[in-house]
Amino acid sequence: MESITLEKEEITWHQVCTIADVPADGGACVLVEGRQIAIFNFARTGDWYATDNQCPHRQQMALARGMTGSQGDEHKVACPFHKKTFSLKTGQCLTDSDYQIATYPILVENGLVFVGL
Repeated sequence: MESITLEKEEITWHQVCTIADVPADGGACVLVEGRQIAIFNFARTGDWYATDNQCPHRQQMALARGMTGSQGDEHKVACPFHKKTFSLKTGQCLTDSDYQIATYPILVENGLVFVGL
């Protein structure tokens, strides 16, 4: 896929899966350039997110299996082990300001899911 420039930063889009590979209102893990990235599908709102799969609290690769939900307008995921909760928009931990995860641009078109790095 070709690279584009977004906010003065070059992004390369990687096709990572199809929409059928990610459970509705849940998550899945993909490997992109050696990184585990969690993909989240909020089917009820049509929103998609991509974040690190690693929870920074205990460095466990588990966020794709976390519990998803919302706090007001903020979509979030909770680590399945210790329940640290992260904003899927900003990556900021909503339960402990000492933690944050990386977020990535995501694009869904023609049934395919792309993550930008």
